[in-house]
Amino acid sequence: MNFSFPLDYKMISRKKRSLKKELIEEALKQECLEKNIAILGGSSTAEIKDFLEIFLLSLGVKANFYESDYNRYYEDALFGTELLENFKPDLIYIHTSLVNLKAPLDYAKDGAKALQEILEKFESIWKALGRFNCGIIQNNFELPMIRLFGNFDALQGRVRFVRELNTSLAERISKLSKIYLHDIAYLSSMIGLDRYFDKSLYYQAKYAMSMEGMIELSFSLAHLIAAIFGKSKKGLVLDLDNTLWGGVIGDDGVNGIVIGDESSLGEAYSTFQEYILELKQRGVILSVCSKNDINNAKEGLAHPRSILKFDDFAYFMANWEVKSVNIKQIAQTLNIGEDSLVFIDDNPVEREVVRTNLPLVSVPDVGDNVVDFIAHIDRNYFFETVQFSQDDALRGEYYLQNMQRQKEVSSFSSYEDFLKSLQMRAEILEFSPIYIERITQLINKTNQFNCTTKRYDFAAVELMSHSQDYITLYGRLIDKYGDNGLIAISIGRIELEVCHLDLWLMSCRVLKRNMEYAMLDEFVALAKKKRIKKLRGYYIKSAKNQMVSQLYEDFGFSLVEKTNSDSIWELEITNYQNKNLIIGVNDAGK
Repeated sequence: MNFSFPLDYKMISRKKRSLKKELIEEALKQECLEKNIAILGGSSTAEIKDFLEIFLLSLGVKANFYESDYNRYYEDALFGTELLENFKPDLIYIHTSLVNLKAPLDYAKDGAKALQEILEKFESIWKALGRFNCGIIQNNFELPMIRLFGNFDALQGRVRFVRELNTSLAERISKLSKIYLHDIAYLSSMIGLDRYFDKSLYYQAKYAMSMEGMIELSFSLAHLIAAIFGKSKKGLVLDLDNTLWGGVIGDDGVNGIVIGDESSLGEAYSTFQEYILELKQRGVILSVCSKNDINNAKEGLAHPRSILKFDDFAYFMANWEVKSVNIKQIAQTLNIGEDSLVFIDDNPVEREVVRTNLPLVSVPDVGDNVVDFIAHIDRNYFFETVQFSQDDALRGEYYLQNMQRQKEVSSFSSYEDFLKSLQMRAEILEFSPIYIERITQLINKTNQFNCTTKRYDFAAVELMSHSQDYITLYGRLIDKYGDNGLIAISIGRIELEVCHLDLWLMSCRVLKRNMEYAMLDEFVALAKKKRIKKLRGYYIKSAKNQMVSQLYEDFGFSLVEKTNSDSIWELEITNYQNKNLIIGVNDAGK
C-alpha cells in the first residue's frame, strides 16, 4: 500500500487502525528495516506517532516507538528515564513547535537575548542526546497566527523573532553531522496557518496542530526518516509526448509540438523541463520510456526550445514495447532496484500497466495537466535527501559514462582486454573525514552488492574511523571515461588475531570491473600490518543481495558455517596472494 499526494485526510484518520493492520501484514511478507524511534514531545504526540507508524510501514520501515510524557522533551533529553535509556533509540525526533516558545513582543528590545537562550537550550538538548550516538531530528518553527503589530511584526515583532530563530537553527544544524532539520516552517506555510493550527484541538488535547497538519507533518517526517535510513528514490523515468512537451512528435512533427514561452501551455512544459534538469543536477538519474519511433523521440529533444537534451538521460528507450517491460530493462541496465524508480506519464492506462506489473516502481497519479506534474513529484518527497555531495551532483554523469563503457565491450576479443583498455586507477585508503558523509550515504543506500546490509549513521561511521579496533577502507575508481566516485566500502572489526568483516559493499555501477579484488588486496595488506591472521566474512541474505551470496567463495574463503541462507566464511591471510592484476591502486599521479 502506498500513500501519495494529495492525501485523503479523512480516510487516513478514520481507518488508521485497519491501515496499520494491513501494512503490518504486508511487512511480514517482505524485508523491512526495524528501527527504534524516540519521540520527545513539547505537545501531545500520540496521533502523530500513529500516523507516522503507518507512513513508515508503507516506506518499508517498521518502527518501535518511545514517547515522552506531555511536554517532557527537555527533561527526558537531559536527565533521561529508565525506559528511554533501555530503549536505545536508532533515531530521536524532537517534536517542538511555536507553543513551546515564549517569543518576545518587541524583538528590538529583548529579542536577541531570548533568541540566544532558546538556541543554547536546543544545543544543550542535542549535546545531552549525544549519549545515544544516533541521529536527531529537530523541527524549526511555524510563524505565529496572530501579528500584534500587523505588517510591522515582520520588522520588530514575533514574526521577525521566529524567522531569525529558524535561520539561526538552520545555520547551527548545517554544521552538525547527526542533526537533521524538519522544516515545519515550510510545511505550515504550504498548508496555510489557518488550516495547520486548530485552536480547539490544542485547548482540548494539547495538539499543536490540526488533524490535517498532523497527517501532513507525519507524511513529511516519514520520508525524512526513510531518507536518513537510505530509502530515497534514485531515478526518474519519463514519458515524452504530452509529458515533456505538448503534442505527439510522430504526428505533429518537431515544429508542431508545444514547448517554450510562445504560449501558456508551452511555458508550463518548459517549467517542468527546468525542474527535471534541476533534479538531474542534484543527482537524480534520468531515463526515458516512450512509445515512439526512436528518431522522432530524439528529434523532440533537439527542439530549439527544449531545455532537456538527449545527453541528459542515462538511458533512453523509445519503442513500441509494453512500458513495464522497458522500465524493468532500465532498472537492470542501470543496476538499480525497481523500488528506486519513479515513473511519470500523462496517460492513466500506461500508469496502471506499470503500477500493476512493477509494484515496486512509484507511479504517482499526475493526471494529464503538466501544471500539476511538479507538485506530484515534490509533495510525495520521492527524492528527499539529508546531504548533498559532489558525488551526488555527478551521479548522472557516472551512469552516462557507464553506458559508454558497456557499448565498448563488444569491440574487444576478450573481457580482460576490455578492462585493461579502461586504464583503471583506484584510490583505496582508510576512511577520511572529508568522505564520512558520502561513506554513510553509500552504506545506507547500497542493497545489492552488500554482504550484510548493515546500516550505520554518521556518528557510528565517524567513531569506527577513529577506532583502533576497526579496519575501515573506502575505494574510488577512475578510468579513461572519468571518475566513478567513491563506490566501495569495507569495515572490519578486530578481535585478537581475527578481523570480522561486518560490512563489505560496492556500488553496482562498477560491477565486474575487478574493484572488489583490489579492495580485498588492500584490506589484507592493512590487516597484516595489524597482526591479523584470519578474516571472517559474513553473508546475511536480504531481499536484494543474492548476487554476493558466493562472493567469499570467489575470494578464496572457506565455508565454516551455513544456517538457512546465511553463511560464515574464513580466510587465513598469512600466505595471501594478490588477486587484482588490472587496476592500479593509489597511483593516480603516476
